[in-house]
Amino acid sequence: MNLTIPTIETERLNLRPHRASDFDLYADFFTSDRAAHMGQLKRRHAWYSFTSDVAQWVLFGHGAWAIELKADQGFAGQVALLKPDHFPELELGWFVLNDYEHQGIAYEAAVAARQFAYSDLGTASLVSYIAPENSRSIALAEQLGARPDPDAARDDPADVVYRHPAPEALQ
Repeated sequence: MNLTIPTIETERLNLRPHRASDFDLYADFFTSDRAAHMGQLKRRHAWYSFTSDVAQWVLFGHGAWAIELKADQGFAGQVALLKPDHFPELELGWFVLNDYEHQGIAYEAAVAARQFAYSDLGTASLVSYIAPENSRSIALAEQLGARPDPDAARDDPADVVYRHPAPEALQ
């Protein structure tokens, strides 16, 4: 199979396929307290998560992008369109590393990924599953124009499901 994972450019960012060299920082994030609301992992389980995020491109035509700041070309985090077996719907998810917080990077990356989901994938619906204690992700979902959908199916009954409008609905 010849697979080309798309690269998306925004004003400040490159959303690019993950590289093996991204894993150490990915694992550092997921093994830290910062990932408490996302399922803090041991390093070996972070590896399974990382490879699953990448493999979804092959299996489903969507997956995770590494977020890279054009200015320094460093790995800044991840934005993803994921639907593992236990997710009822396609999810827009994100995280940024400590050094890249409070710069609007997650917002810029999520807007680009959402646009890709609706225009390139032709998805009819997009959600974010968020732990209710994760106030930063809730704030970002709301900044993106997403709204709680209390009737949406979810794997974890404690999660709040935010439904993302199609970009044209935000105009």
